Parts: sequence; structure tokens; C-alpha cells
Amino acid sequence: MLGYFIRRLLLIIPTLLVILTINFFIVQIAPGGPVDQAIANIENGRQAGQTILPGGEAELAINNKQIYRGARGLDPQIIAEIEKQYGFDKPVWQRYIETIKNFICFDFGNSFFKSESVIGLIIKSLPVSISLGLWSTLLVYFISIPLGIRKAVKDGSKFDFWSSMVIIIGYAIPAFLLAVLLIVVFAGGSYFSIFPLRGLISTNFDQLSMWGKICDYFWHICLPTIAIVVSGFASLTMLTKNSFLDEVRKQYVVTARAKGLNEKQILYRHVFRNATLLIISGFPAAFVGILFTGALLIEIIFSLNGLGLVGYEAIIQRDYPVIFGSLYIFTLIGLITKLLSDLTYMLIDPRIDFEAR
Repeated sequence: MLGYFIRRLLLIIPTLLVILTINFFIVQIAPGGPVDQAIANIENGRQAGQTILPGGEAELAINNKQIYRGARGLDPQIIAEIEKQYGFDKPVWQRYIETIKNFICFDFGNSFFKSESVIGLIIKSLPVSISLGLWSTLLVYFISIPLGIRKAVKDGSKFDFWSSMVIIIGYAIPAFLLAVLLIVVFAGGSYFSIFPLRGLISTNFDQLSMWGKICDYFWHICLPTIAIVVSGFASLTMLTKNSFLDEVRKQYVVTARAKGLNEKQILYRHVFRNATLLIISGFPAAFVGILFTGALLIEIIFSLNGLGLVGYEAIIQRDYPVIFGSLYIFTLIGLITKLLSDLTYMLIDPRIDFEAR
């Protein structure tokens, strides 16, 4: 197992390199980069640090220089200053090499549009995303596995039919639409004001006791988690049910029954271990999917300053350092989660040997 673990760790390096390389060049050729946006903002009179002077002229601070322009066009020198400010005065291959070198040292640079380093933004935002994704994934598993087992045991019964109806309805409701509905009903909308409307903690969080902080945290995260869980547990429930049904029909179950074992012993001592292998293998995809896609709109709707919201704003603003830094962290978490899933696979069933592959 140790040899397999080391090989998988080493494979993370080229995987990260390939993903970053592809995305680096895709982003470079995409229109509307930070230079274009800066020029457009200047021309529209909305650039940060700009003041309107008497006579209709504008003053722009670039690299601590005061640059004046008239109402029409931009001087090439101003454009050159903007390109230098954002690092686009260098050829693309040089920017690529510098990016890779910096990323090896986890140096993501500074945000183009926020007065903060990228690593600072990630450190501040990552706990919010992981917290939301982890609780949602755990709840999905805690609901789906018992429900899937129950549906397998009661296959074809009224419980199986009606629970399937509820699962299909929950799966059909988009998470962001359910989030809006929860806000309207329970967060001071048109009906009740039970839960907070935004944020992960209250403004007086530091003044609360330890128990008060725990209650305040779960009070804030309740609605976002529900919005993700309701639409996320359907596929895992059906996967659990089908896995158990497949195992129940196998020969070793028939043999166990012939030996006189009762159904609970067969189900939880023999069937459970084999049936959960497929479920465990899907944990990384479920966690990464909730963390990086399912929670994106939820973070926006509930004003949660997570990595998904930061990455979304960076894409809109073409904030390349934040985009690449978020992508790097996303990919690294996904690869490590997949590795941990494979190792758990081997611990649950020692017969599985990835080293032989």
C-alpha cells in the first residue's frame, strides 16, 4: 500500500501541471481580459482611483503616476502602462513559466482588483466552502445509505414507491431555486423570520460563549445545507438500493441463508461491506461536486464568502491570479480526496490491490 500511495502522490504533480497548462492558455486567448476591462473602465469613467477634473478630463493613477486623458481614445503610453501593471508586457511563454514556478512554491501573487494576496483570499474563503461542502456531503450520505438500504429491503412495497416519488421530486428541484424558496419562507421573506438571511456567522460572534458560537454557526448554515442536500441525495439513495439488491441476489447470500443466519446478520455482516464499496468510490465525486459546483450559487444567494463565490467573481472580472489560484486548490483537493477514497477502498476490502495494477 505504501508504494501505491507514493506513486499516486507523484502522479499528482504532472496532473496539476497538465490542468494548469490547458487552463492557462485557454484563459490567455479568451477575450475581455483584465487589460481590456481596465481600458473599458477608463473610457467609461468608472476606473477605481479615477477622478473627473474640470473641463471633462480624467485623472488615473497607474503605478503611482498621474495620467491625464481627454474625452476621446487612450494614448498608447497609457495602454502600455496598463499592460505593465497587469504583467502583460511580457510574452505569453514567459508568463507561463513564471506562473508555474510561482505555483510550485504556492505563490499565487496578488489579486488584480482586490488589495489582497490570492493566498490570503483562499485561506479566508476555503473554510467556508469546505464547511458547507463537508456538512452537505455527510448529511447526504447519512440520509441516503439508510434510506437506500431500507428501500432495498422493502423493494416493491408501498414504502419503496412513495419514497421514490419524494426522491424524484427532490432531485427535480434545483438547489438555487430551493434556496430562494427557503429564504422567502424562513429567512424574513414573506412568512417567517427564523433563520438569518446571509453570512455564516453573526456580527457579535466573537462576544458569544463557546456553546453560543456553535449554535450560531449551525443556525446560519442550516438553510444553505438543506438547499444542497435535498437535491443531492437522490442519486446516492438509488445507487445504494441497487448495490444492495445486486449483492442480495449473489450466491454467498444464498449460502449464508442456508447456514441459518438471519436477515440482519446477512445484511449487515456480509452484504453491507460489499455493497458500500461502490458507494465509497463515489464519495470524492460527491464531495468535489458539492464543493465546487453545487455550492457555487448557494454561496452567492446566501452571501457566503466561500471559494466558489471568490472564483465566480474572479472569472467575471478576469482576475487571472485568483482564477488560477482557485483552480489549483480545487484540483489539489480533488486529487487528494480521490487518493484517500482509493486507500479507504483497500482498507474496507483487503482483496482489492491497486498495487498490482
